[in-house]
Amino acid sequence: MSPFRAFGVVETPERPGPGPMPEPLLRALELSIGRRVDGLLAGDHRSHLLGRGSELAQVRPYEPGDDVRLIDWNVTARTRVTHVRVQLAERVLVTWVVLDRTPSMGFGTADRRKADVATGVALALGHAASLRGNRVGLAAFGGGPAAPLPPRQGRAGLVGMLLALGDEDDGEGVATELAPALTLLGAAARQRALVAVVSDFRGSRDWRSPLVDVAARHDVLAVEIRDPREDELVDVGEVWFTDPETGARLRVDTGDAGLRARFAEAAAEDRRQVAADLASARASHVVLATSGDWLRGLASHLGRRR
Repeated sequence: MSPFRAFGVVETPERPGPGPMPEPLLRALELSIGRRVDGLLAGDHRSHLLGRGSELAQVRPYEPGDDVRLIDWNVTARTRVTHVRVQLAERVLVTWVVLDRTPSMGFGTADRRKADVATGVALALGHAASLRGNRVGLAAFGGGPAAPLPPRQGRAGLVGMLLALGDEDDGEGVATELAPALTLLGAAARQRALVAVVSDFRGSRDWRSPLVDVAARHDVLAVEIRDPREDELVDVGEVWFTDPETGARLRVDTGDAGLRARFAEAAAEDRRQVAADLASARASHVVLATSGDWLRGLASHLGRRR
């Protein structure tokens, strides 16, 4: 069942939503993240500071002011000197989802639109990141809430994200494009966090510099959403194309084999440049399509991450 139906959001053929999100795959995503992605879940994300936690750091003699509940009675009995257990402090992980809701995300010619896959990715990451008391926040650009949703703990954070994503026409987001959204996030995310940027990365690549700044302080996951028709033209004769970002229109003869070849070459080069910019920012990069099982692809990528 789609996660939106429980909140009364109507899904239509034009807006089919992310599709089924089976619980077994969500659990697999959680396990992949918990085992392989450094610090995504609280139980695996330990600081080097001493404090309350579940992992033993050392046992030392009791000092005035120590919590008596931390006395290690076994060591105390053996040494006849009172000792206390000192543990590594667990710290809550913060995950930020930076979500693209610009007009180009409304395109889709396969099973669903790019916006549907992006929404599903945000919810899947929110589900995994909000477990065990961790916090998840949202910064949408090009649409959605006008201010970032501050990271909230547990289910409250996930439900808040779900409600915010239910209406695509709600506001203009924290910014109109990715670059200023990343700049705003850099100022808002003070604690080291996992930052998941979910976008098609179309248009100007002025986001590279602010992404480098964000990646210098946070762990960045770049989730690129693609549609098959963006990579190649199909021979359907003369058609009008409209740029969803600018509204510019262009008549194209798709029957021209040379034009189709040049288009495919330019599209491939553009995606290579995006991949190179993401790699230079040291972001982990995964590509998901509007066709097929995007959730399985996401879980597989996170499972391979070290």
